Amino acid sequence: MTSESLYVIDDERFATGNCDKGDRTLERLHAGSRWAEGPLYVPAGRYLLWSDIPGDRLLRWEETTGAVGVFRSPAGHPNGNTLDTHGRLVTAEQGNRRVTRTEHDGSITVIADRYEGKRLNSPNDVAVRSDGSIWFSDPDFGILSDYEGHRADSEIGALNVYRVDPVTARVTLVADGFDGPNGLVFSPDERRLFVSDSRAGHVRVFDVRDDGRTLSEGEIFAECRDATPGAGFDNIRFDDAGRLWAGALAGGVHCYDPDGTRLGRIRVPETVANITFGGPKNNRMFIAATTGLYSLMLSVTAARRPISA
Repeated sequence: MTSESLYVIDDERFATGNCDKGDRTLERLHAGSRWAEGPLYVPAGRYLLWSDIPGDRLLRWEETTGAVGVFRSPAGHPNGNTLDTHGRLVTAEQGNRRVTRTEHDGSITVIADRYEGKRLNSPNDVAVRSDGSIWFSDPDFGILSDYEGHRADSEIGALNVYRVDPVTARVTLVADGFDGPNGLVFSPDERRLFVSDSRAGHVRVFDVRDDGRTLSEGEIFAECRDATPGAGFDNIRFDDAGRLWAGALAGGVHCYDPDGTRLGRIRVPETVANITFGGPKNNRMFIAATTGLYSLMLSVTAARRPISA
């Protein structure tokens, strides 16, 4: 991909904010996934994990050597991954219809698999707040067919976002009314929660109330204007200037100003699913796109995670 075509500037703030001043080409780190999702950089080990959902496996790329291997298989048709406040892996398992935590000894703990006694649909993405609570989206993508999970009827009958209490482990509904809730991320100050709705083609934003447990009604933050029907945003991440970066199922990686204006895009040769930041300086973007895992060094840096309470 040439330097002329990698970055697309929609607003001058994309250039003045140095968003286009990184690498001039994408680096492909791996090829061979069926549908790559959920990249997660693990600083303590300097490696990246990502999900190959139809392949039913978690893969691992070593930053120091470039070696790639299988981290876990079978893996419950995994999707989104994150770290909790103790550095443990938290995974949304579409096929197993649950959210799990991998303990430091390698054993797996089920965090959530039901809401009010009914099985979850197919957890998609997960975010951990500094109070230890775990928030996750639960669309129906993994129960629509046997390709990314196991075909089944929804027991809940709705597509929602939930919170798991860090003390009681109770699962509560925090946001509903979605067509296809997907990626979610807290603002750097944790006062707002952003949720992409892939089928609706937009990102919604909710204020986190003072209790830290409930959300406002929410509003649309940004529309994916390049999306065809059913192909909107996937996951979302913040940089330390408050810009929102979105993996989009059309148009590559999109960058948005805090006011909701799209500033620019990074073109990717395959359909993008998820992105994350990592590397020693937290300025390397990793992109999971269909069969490939890509990366590029940027002149912007990821937002820092709040210190745990």
